[in-house]
Amino acid sequence: MNEMETLKQWIEESKRIVFFGGAGVSTESGIPDFRSVDGLYNQKYAYPPETIISHSFYKRNPEEFYRFYKDRMIYQDAEPNAAHKALAKLEEEGKLCSVITQNIDGLHQMAGSKKVLELHGSIHRNYCEKCRKFYSLDYVVQSKGVPKCECGGTVKPDVVLYEEGLDTDTINQAVYELKHADMLIVGGTSLVVYPAAGMIDYYKGNKMVLINLAPTSRDNMADLVIKGKIGEVFEEILGK
Repeated sequence: MNEMETLKQWIEESKRIVFFGGAGVSTESGIPDFRSVDGLYNQKYAYPPETIISHSFYKRNPEEFYRFYKDRMIYQDAEPNAAHKALAKLEEEGKLCSVITQNIDGLHQMAGSKKVLELHGSIHRNYCEKCRKFYSLDYVVQSKGVPKCECGGTVKPDVVLYEEGLDTDTINQAVYELKHADMLIVGGTSLVVYPAAGMIDYYKGNKMVLINLAPTSRDNMADLVIKGKIGEVFEEILGK
């Protein structure tokens, strides 16, 4: 039995699948990842992207932060790809119990997934730092420079910047899902961003599948490794 047949069989046999994904899930939707050859970290800016999307830089230089954020972190025209759609379909069929994502683009929900745990937040949620009033993505995009609340406070996207901690409730939910999963599919992530990457250690089953274009440091831990684009893999085993 080849890799694809094994993956298909495991999915058919499983009842509590958890999907853990990263930037590679959205690259097929035209959103660049951070670490590939043409990813954001290999493009030239006045400051390194890692510096710009840190909490201290955001506080020190919100104008430059928002210039980069609006230009390079928001892709409003992006549409869900075959991977997002396949996962939503598996959830609808009662096989997949949750998607744990490091992405902030909201494409899983757009595809129809209901149980999505966003480890790094979402560009679609924005709050005034002063009064906590909610603002939409459109408001942030259309505001000139730094978006401001009517109370005068700065509107900050609900995304986890470098130097910020992950949301405790989201982590706890993700840990619960991983501990109770009978299959774990890890896709489109290099597994180098911690603490998120370390979360897969909570899975104790024997059907851990790693789907990624490049090798990861966790390949030797996986029960099945498939090299390829996550959308194309799902399309092949589940159909469009």
